[in-house]
Amino acid sequence: MKCLIADDEPLARAGLERFVKDTPFLSLVSSCSNGTEVIKALQEQKIDLMFLDIHMPKLSGINLLKSLSKPPLTIITTAYQNYALEGYELSVTDYLVKPFSFERFLTAANKAKSQFDLIEKANGTAADRTFFFVKSEKNYVKIFFDDILHVSALQNYSVIYTVDQKFVVYLTLKSIENELPPGTFIKVNRSEIVNTKKITGLNSNEVLINEMAVTIGRSYREQVMNSLLNHHLLKR
Repeated sequence: MKCLIADDEPLARAGLERFVKDTPFLSLVSSCSNGTEVIKALQEQKIDLMFLDIHMPKLSGINLLKSLSKPPLTIITTAYQNYALEGYELSVTDYLVKPFSFERFLTAANKAKSQFDLIEKANGTAADRTFFFVKSEKNYVKIFFDDILHVSALQNYSVIYTVDQKFVVYLTLKSIENELPPGTFIKVNRSEIVNTKKITGLNSNEVLINEMAVTIGRSYREQVMNSLLNHHLLKR
């Protein structure tokens, strides 16, 4: 499980980092000292589990959790017991009161692993899934991968173009890319991903999807061609 640590105290972060390192099924992706760093990390990487302190500068752990439309599994780590009820109302996996032992940490981590395994089993692996849900405007919409033409990044949000409409989502291109089947979807420049099944033509500078041309970035040309060749979508 890919995990993130959020705590403004360096010693607390170091202790959690050691605990994560000693837990075989956990892999530390990011260690943050405030809520702003957490939000940036969640936008740029897929996080399965978050160890979240409550008292942090700028944005408290509770308010951070409330601000996330689709938070990862979360274990609160704090010196204060009086936030336990509010934490559980936000569906946190566990609530660790500092100082806590490795044994108590492991109990919480195992609980998260059980939840994670159930979710993965229900959703299937990324390769098995044929759709995902994304939040567009105020609603979650179900989008089938086969219906996607391409995805474009625009500042802090992305636009998913399908065969009959488009969806504006407040997700980074990287987070969307992590959800899409590899091989079928390839990045052709810094801000666009295309569905290889929808490509109707290409040259060294552009990918054509029906009548729409998507520019292939200069540094992406070799990568795009190799990907199409490796997946037998292009013959020399």
